[in-house]
Amino acid sequence: SGKSTLAKHLNALLLPTAGTVLVAGMDTQNQELLWEIRQTAGMVFQNPDNQFVGVTVKDDIAFGMENHLIPRDEMLQRIDTYTKIVSMDKFLNHNPEQLSGGEKQRVAIAGILAMDPEVIIFDEATSMLDPKGVVEVNQVIADLKGKKTIIAITHNLEESLQADRVIVMNEGKIILNGTPREIFENK
Repeated sequence: SGKSTLAKHLNALLLPTAGTVLVAGMDTQNQELLWEIRQTAGMVFQNPDNQFVGVTVKDDIAFGMENHLIPRDEMLQRIDTYTKIVSMDKFLNHNPEQLSGGEKQRVAIAGILAMDPEVIIFDEATSMLDPKGVVEVNQVIADLKGKKTIIAITHNLEESLQADRVIVMNEGKIILNGTPREIFENK
C-alpha cells in the first residue's frame, strides 16, 4: 500500500516524481537540502543484514558518524551511550554476522541513534525476527518513546497498540487515522 515507499520519501532515499514532500519544512526536491533532510530521519530496515558495513559492532556504529566527520572522542562516547541503551555494549568487538536477528536490529538502532536524528523510522523492523528478537526490539522502541519521534511501519496489530497514533493505508491512500482505540473500534 505504499508504506515503505512513503518512509523512503521521508529521508529522501526516494524523491517524488510528482507532488511535494516536505520534511521539517524542507522540500526533498531541493538538492541543497538533501544532506540536512537525511540527517532529520533515520531508518531501521526490515533486514538488519542490509545495513551492516563494519567488521565489528563498534565499527558498524561508527561508520555513519565517520562519514559525518564527528570527532573521535564524541564518536566513542556516542557508541558507549547508545550501545548501553540497546543493551549491546557487551558486543562491541563481535562480528555483526555472528549476532542473532534481534541483536542485529539493536545494533542497527544504535547506529541510527548515534546519528541523533529527530525521527526514527522502523520499516517492518521486527518482521524477520524470532519472538525473542521481536520483544527485544519492541522494548527498545518503547524506551525511545517520548525521546524521539518514532514512525513504525508494521502489519503486527499488537505492535500498533503501543502507538499514540495509527494510520492505516490501502493502495497508497490513508483510509483510517486515529488513536489505536479509535482505529480498533472501527468495524
